[in-house]
Amino acid sequence: MTPEFSRRDFIDTTGTAIAAASVAPLMAMVPAAAATDEIPKRQFGRHPDKISVLGLGGHHLGDAATVGEATNIVHEAIDAGVTFFDNAWEYNDHRSEEWLGAGLRGGYRDKVFLMTKVCTHGRDGSLGLQMLEESLKRLGTDHLDLWQIHAITYDNDPELAYRPGGIIEAMAQAKRQGKVRYLGFTGHKDPRLHLEMLQRGFAFDSVQMPINPFDAQFRSFQTHVVPEALKRGMAVLGMKPFSGQGNPFHNAEITATPRDFLRYAMSVPGVTTTITGMESLAVLRQNLAIARGFTPMNSDEMNALQAAVAGSAGDGHMEIYKTSIAFDNVVTREVHGMPLEGAHP
Repeated sequence: MTPEFSRRDFIDTTGTAIAAASVAPLMAMVPAAAATDEIPKRQFGRHPDKISVLGLGGHHLGDAATVGEATNIVHEAIDAGVTFFDNAWEYNDHRSEEWLGAGLRGGYRDKVFLMTKVCTHGRDGSLGLQMLEESLKRLGTDHLDLWQIHAITYDNDPELAYRPGGIIEAMAQAKRQGKVRYLGFTGHKDPRLHLEMLQRGFAFDSVQMPINPFDAQFRSFQTHVVPEALKRGMAVLGMKPFSGQGNPFHNAEITATPRDFLRYAMSVPGVTTTITGMESLAVLRQNLAIARGFTPMNSDEMNALQAAVAGSAGDGHMEIYKTSIAFDNVVTREVHGMPLEGAHP
């Protein structure tokens, strides 16, 4: 049985689709101007939408002290020019979506490019459609700007996503129904899995992956996935600019600063936005100070930062989301029948 995708859901190799896919990477790689203190915006892949170069991560929003604090973070971010908001169905047992939804009331929803992720982890697409309805309700909206598959982690995840009745079928259906505008997928484990998701042929609009100076030198998404995404006219969404939880900056072997790492991630050619967690107004304001009037690093600066961390990057111990199960969601592992001890709650 062939999965019920429309032919238009797959990459067209003729006419305007080729033109869009070839032009979009060039436009995305043009450095953002720094003529004002505004947060620059970049084109969302092959589509005309533009999103802020800094994105607010959903998981950490659920770690704010209160829903009131989370609302203040959302409002101040939007008022400052942040338009891209990340989330996921399962973050903090749904609290992250609920708190973001609270922050988007009163007209703020119309000012943002709203994304959340579906967390079927290989299960049926029908479950994904149920999750979508729950996400829409919590976020207080009738549609998403972007809906992404969360956490492509295991070797058979691409096969499970593409199978008849799988999540990609459900995503295509939701798009046809107008409940989502664009579709993508995420993951932090292995660039090889991202490449398989692309090579199987669905015309995703975006792909999310770790982008930081360590990644450039170990199982690199930047080296292997970004160029393939750009060939397809996809938006490239960077995450984990501080290598997950910022642990490298508590290590004496790393002399670079968080500011260096965020600037690097935002400077990688082709990256549309860099998503990072902001659980307090203090953290938000630190990141806004970097994003306002942002001018990308030049290649010499980026190469120097890579060289400065090269001695720590080669074995992946600074990127434990690639080399351990510490960032693997418990539900993900449970669905795949994997041991749960040490997984992310």
